[in-house]
Amino acid sequence: MSGTLLHICPRGEWLRARVTGAVTPPSLDDMGFVHLSTPDQVHLPANRLFHGRTDLVLLHIDPSRLTADVRFEPGVPEDPESMRFPHLYGPLPVGAVVEVADFRPGDDGRFSSL
Repeated sequence: MSGTLLHICPRGEWLRARVTGAVTPPSLDDMGFVHLSTPDQVHLPANRLFHGRTDLVLLHIDPSRLTADVRFEPGVPEDPESMRFPHLYGPLPVGAVVEVADFRPGDDGRFSSL
């Protein structure tokens, strides 16, 4: 797999991960995977889950540094029918993160694709 993958998380979650060595969001326990996105689809989960939040960072991930399986699977029914989202079936190791950027919405509270 090539190309950067992205993970949206609150800044506090990222700071904890830097201490523990991995990002382990609630979805890992609840659904068995970490939600990831590609640059052109990241706005969809951002607007659905984080509308208006200003405490977020966007983790840029090198897929070659991941140690668990990544599967491209359907999102929610409201997403475009053919769109598949990357799901990481294990913790997101801090060492796979190659860039961390603030991820802020526009004045209307909505996020844009990259």
